[in-house]
Amino acid sequence: MNLATTRPHIAFLGIGLMGKPMATRLLDAGYALTVWNRSRAKAEALAGKGATVADTPATAVATADIVISMLEAGPVVAEVAQMALPGLRLGTLFIDMSSTKQAEAQQLHATLAQHGVNFMDAPVSGGVVGAELGTLAIMAGGSEADFTRAQPVFAVLGRSTLVGPAGCGQLAKLCNQLIVGGTLNIVAEALLLAQAGGADPAAVRAAIRGGFAESRILELHGQRMLERNFMPGGQVKSQVKDMDNILNAAKLAGLQLPLTEVVAERYRSILESIPHADHSAALIALERLNPGKRLGDAPDLLPE
Repeated sequence: MNLATTRPHIAFLGIGLMGKPMATRLLDAGYALTVWNRSRAKAEALAGKGATVADTPATAVATADIVISMLEAGPVVAEVAQMALPGLRLGTLFIDMSSTKQAEAQQLHATLAQHGVNFMDAPVSGGVVGAELGTLAIMAGGSEADFTRAQPVFAVLGRSTLVGPAGCGQLAKLCNQLIVGGTLNIVAEALLLAQAGGADPAAVRAAIRGGFAESRILELHGQRMLERNFMPGGQVKSQVKDMDNILNAAKLAGLQLPLTEVVAERYRSILESIPHADHSAALIALERLNPGKRLGDAPDLLPE
């Protein structure tokens, strides 16, 4: 059987930090892929792997069975979806894997439904490394039928879970980011406290690993903090966006989230000076609250 004739043709919109490794995995898995990016050079980097590069979103989606968007924020997703709309065919499945507001995902679902286009929101967690390895956590909102249709594609990118109807994928991602953002700040506080109190922070981290405090954040980002390596995976500006979206969702649900409010303020305090730094730069925000206290003596590795 010729897999090329049985697999869906995919259009991928947004070849950025996350989009490029995700699109690459789909190409390596044998999917026919048409790619578009506002900066065409980023899309053309995939041409050598067999991707077709489109000039516009509408031409990118014209022959696609499944469309995946991986873009910066909700307003950008809405803009690109509107640009793609003239090329979308009846029954096409549009999967937005960006991180947006729940209300934005629900609005896009309603807009596309008016044109006979199916929709799922399926934001991801796992960062660039997860995108490269195909180990992303994919939180999908939509119908069971569309989830089943998307499952083989999701399987190339990571582990997917259907969490509810359209919009609920974004809600699940906000829950994920709430935990990630809070834990990053707690790990920074623990390591700085260890050093300020006279202990070896690297040894403290090793001592508590495997206990109830163990987490991927302590494992990966705890090490990044010790090394003062703030080159971006997740970024400060993305954390600020996510925290604002969490607080917006909480307000709509009639909730107050006091810890999230504190975390949001910590990230806002470094947004202007180091917006593209990795979100483990929560450590730097903490150090600025504590003049004269610094974790280790290595120089900061920061994006230009």
